[in-house]
Amino acid sequence: MGIIDEARRGIITDEMRKVSQLEEIPVEKVRNRIAEGKIVLIRNQKMPSKRLVAIGKGLTTKINVNIGTSSEVIDVNMELEKVKVANRWGDTLMDLSTGGDLDYIRREIIRASDLPVGTVPVYQIFIESFKRKSGGAYFTEDELLNTIEKHLKDGVAFMTIHAGITKELAIRALKSNRIIPIVSRGGDMIAGWMIHNDSENPYRKNWDYILEMFKEYDAVISLGDALRPGATGDAHDEFQIGELLETSRLVKIALEKGVQVMVEGPGHVPLNEIAWDVKLMKKLTGGVPYYVLGPLPIDIGAPYDHIASAIGAAIAAASGADLLCYLTPAEHLGLPNVKQVEEGAIAYRIAAHAGDVVKLGKKARKWDDEVSYYRGKLEWDKMISKLIYPERAYEVYTQFGKPKVKACTMCGGYCPMMWAMDQVKKLS
Repeated sequence: MGIIDEARRGIITDEMRKVSQLEEIPVEKVRNRIAEGKIVLIRNQKMPSKRLVAIGKGLTTKINVNIGTSSEVIDVNMELEKVKVANRWGDTLMDLSTGGDLDYIRREIIRASDLPVGTVPVYQIFIESFKRKSGGAYFTEDELLNTIEKHLKDGVAFMTIHAGITKELAIRALKSNRIIPIVSRGGDMIAGWMIHNDSENPYRKNWDYILEMFKEYDAVISLGDALRPGATGDAHDEFQIGELLETSRLVKIALEKGVQVMVEGPGHVPLNEIAWDVKLMKKLTGGVPYYVLGPLPIDIGAPYDHIASAIGAAIAAASGADLLCYLTPAEHLGLPNVKQVEEGAIAYRIAAHAGDVVKLGKKARKWDDEVSYYRGKLEWDKMISKLIYPERAYEVYTQFGKPKVKACTMCGGYCPMMWAMDQVKKLS
């Protein structure tokens, strides 16, 4: 029995109780929202990850860390170092590998990860088809379905499934005056398959069977946004919205069958459109969790897209987005190294918390209040220990040697908080 079925029958599981404790939310709310599809547990019940991760309404905003090889850079050891970074900073992890022995790499990543791991199954079957048949679009529907099942058996907890894009939408997008017709790698693979085979989306054609597979493992379908905008000038055009409408219909079918589902979102979106993008998606899908890439409010930020997109991510989180897919300094330029993965993950951890301060109010802000209290008292050790990255903070605090006064080396003897404490003593 899947977690949605248990919730709908009024059963409160140990996992629901754990989510209630971790998130400081009544367990009955957790149960109700799982039953409604507004909270998902990112898990594969036949091979649970070490960390239980719940995503959705009323919960803290989570972040996803993408890693994986490319056709140009195949270094499994480097990817496993990235897993260590993800274990510290992330909540979920996606293996987007496209180079090397994909089965081996995926299994090694799952073995090393404390976090639930996601994949994009069309990557593997497209690449294998290209190697075996000299054409990526030559794979069969059965081969795609078998790849999904293999990933589930390996312990994959969630998968990006590009089921919302139709053949008609793909053809029209490719013929349109979009700045970038299709920016999604998996979406482009599915579009190519449909056009080459003159057939409808294989995910859509086999939707009921796919739901049965995910129900068996109680894993999460993450409905991909094949036509997400890859440029701010393409945001919220007819293709992005057309796919979202199709996706919302698939969401309803999944929930009717008791399958956990979330929806992926853009992409490149101007700052003033981010909040209503989240609200539109929530309205159309009945409030299922929203998993956003970025969003990036500008197109010129590389190699600082982790900063530019963290701005958009904070607004998305504050507006109700539930899972933020990070970007690194290497975005749009190349495969990220380990340091760049950490920089991206930290930027998004900050963005997630900034959104939670708005979304969850005092519950999230108590962390900030505690830091500010110690900062005001100039209790440096206590303050630094509570920061998001204490080790790095202490390095900066002592980079010119430990301060000779109670203040830091910025204000030194002119620190207003030091003066204020002196005045308080005089007044007491």
